[in-house]
Amino acid sequence: MSHPGDGYHTKPTAPPAPQPWQQQGNFPPHGSFHGSGPYAHPPPSSVPYGPPGSAPWPAPSYPSSTHPYGGYPPQQPYGSTFMKASFPPGTDPEIVSTFQAADRDGSGLIDEYELQRTLSVTQPFSLRTVRLMIHLFGSKDSKRIGPTEFIALWKALKEWKSVFERFDRDRSGSVDRNEMREALMSLGYAISPPILDCLLQKYDRTGQGKAMDYDSFIESGLIIRGLTERFKQQDVHLRGSATLDYQTFMLMVLPFIVA
Repeated sequence: MSHPGDGYHTKPTAPPAPQPWQQQGNFPPHGSFHGSGPYAHPPPSSVPYGPPGSAPWPAPSYPSSTHPYGGYPPQQPYGSTFMKASFPPGTDPEIVSTFQAADRDGSGLIDEYELQRTLSVTQPFSLRTVRLMIHLFGSKDSKRIGPTEFIALWKALKEWKSVFERFDRDRSGSVDRNEMREALMSLGYAISPPILDCLLQKYDRTGQGKAMDYDSFIESGLIIRGLTERFKQQDVHLRGSATLDYQTFMLMVLPFIVA
């Protein structure tokens, strides 16, 4: 510091006390860097928020610890198929919750094993029956179904279960020949006696050809529905008859046989 009369002589002074940010390798708070340009020193990543009271960047918000995945949502890697199933507005919450419970990998689709496990909670379904469901209600050449297809399947199963319970008058858990014929007619399928006898011989688990349990009723109903729909595509005039070539016939029938 200079004093009057001293000319250019100055009195040595002690160096200024180091600032807090100059101690222990710290850096100045945001906005107090000296100098600019590509060589200015930014704050290191280990102290991104500077000293107390200074926050140049907003603090990250962490997910709640109550998140089903332990507080951190699952990351979506490049190319993954993770997606949230989307249902139309007004969808029955029971349908949504059932589908979400089945879709364990979060792909937005459920396969035959997930569908079997979900539908067999109250009433067991064979894997063959489940495959027929996916064949009929899933998209073409698909082995899985999405939300839209699941809604249609759920409604159809609900209707068929109601019909089965209505015509199982003796509450035996199965429908006999007459009950089966009436049940199918209520669903809009007028099956001839020879076809009905063929179905009973195939699906009566007792081997007597007299009655069907619920799973067999659903499986045979899926076949009747599916083949009827495929035939109607050929019977463009709805006359009850159609001309098919061999390949068309085989492609129409085989999926229901090998399911």
